[in-house]
Amino acid sequence: MNYRSLNKKAPNSSFKDAVIRGIAPDKGLYFPESITPLPYSFFQSIDDLSYEEIAFEAIKQFVSPDIPEAVLKTIIAETLSFDFPVVAINDNVSTLELFHGPTMAFKDVGARFMARCLGYFNQNNTKEVTVLVATSGDTGGAVANGFLGVKGVNVVILYPSGKVSAIQEKQLTTLKQNITALEVDGVFDDCQDMVKRAFLDEDLTSKMQLTSANSINVARWLPQMFYFFFAYKQLHKTHKNIVFSVPSGNFGNICAGMMAQQLGLPIHHFVASNNQNNVVTEYLTTQLYQPKPSVQTISNAMDVGNPSNFIRIQEIFKNDFESLKSNLSSYSFSDDETREALKELYKTYAYVADPHGAVGYLGCKAYLGKNQDAHCVFLETAHPTKFLDVVTSVITKDIELPPQIEAVMDQDKESISIGSYDELKSVLLNTIK
Repeated sequence: MNYRSLNKKAPNSSFKDAVIRGIAPDKGLYFPESITPLPYSFFQSIDDLSYEEIAFEAIKQFVSPDIPEAVLKTIIAETLSFDFPVVAINDNVSTLELFHGPTMAFKDVGARFMARCLGYFNQNNTKEVTVLVATSGDTGGAVANGFLGVKGVNVVILYPSGKVSAIQEKQLTTLKQNITALEVDGVFDDCQDMVKRAFLDEDLTSKMQLTSANSINVARWLPQMFYFFFAYKQLHKTHKNIVFSVPSGNFGNICAGMMAQQLGLPIHHFVASNNQNNVVTEYLTTQLYQPKPSVQTISNAMDVGNPSNFIRIQEIFKNDFESLKSNLSSYSFSDDETREALKELYKTYAYVADPHGAVGYLGCKAYLGKNQDAHCVFLETAHPTKFLDVVTSVITKDIELPPQIEAVMDQDKESISIGSYDELKSVLLNTIK
């Protein structure tokens, strides 16, 4: 499989080079040159396939021939070492729990898959690779955990000071080894802008190999397709017209779902559930895509004012607005509405959600209000204990910390405070070896 830049000013690239570069030389996002749907027989026999077999069939065309099939099967087995249960909320709503991995966030799958791909590509390489990533919450911890101790790979994580939860901060600042955490005086968009600027800085790129582990990287983004296949396997016998409501920040997760749909997965519709960072919600109403500064909310991983992956979604639908709108709805919700959703899920259905899942639940309710024949699945993207203060203030219930969270609570934070791009550049040139 070759990959092309969506800026259309760079040569096509192999999967290996696309993963190592992260972003194309013309600064465009990489996108597969072709998408071949899976055969109908695959979906007929999906009940007889393991998750590992499903994932292998879904992703193999996108990584071939750069990763041999035997190696790919090992990577998938190591990536999918936890469960992905669908939990019924009521007759029309279920939730897909994506928080059973090592950092209790959906990004564990993409981070683990990418780390193993990069480790395979770098096994005989004497030149080290620096993974540079901005996080609004869960990406940092998942990437740090996924890449911890990977030979020849350094990881630098930028996160906005005071704008991630205490547990999220612990997960990305306590691992040490090959992980460096940079605490940025600003918001997530400032972190993301610094990362993008670093990739444009020839003074840096001439001295070190930089790549990204945000969902702009194809090896982080594409494995997120797996969730949608797994949910379909669990639901298709009892429910038709399956709709996914995806809490959306940088839009990598929902974009991966749309890739699964392109492979033939019978997804009826998608809902992009936004907090007050509602660029896409407004776009679907006005046809005007207008990025704007992010707004801080209690669902902080979605506090993104310029979603990087939306250009990929437009590419999937060939930049046809009506085609996109027929397949995607989007709604925006306030913090107060999110708190009410947390309360409703707990009091009515005895389900403890996190703020992002609560936004996804609200998206289900909004969509089902006009489409009662669907079954809507909201993605529960992180364990509620990662947002303990918010959740317990709403449902007034003590929540037991899972082992994955307890393991980091008493660890000492280690980070470097920065406030400008020049300070980031200095860290990269003088600290990362």
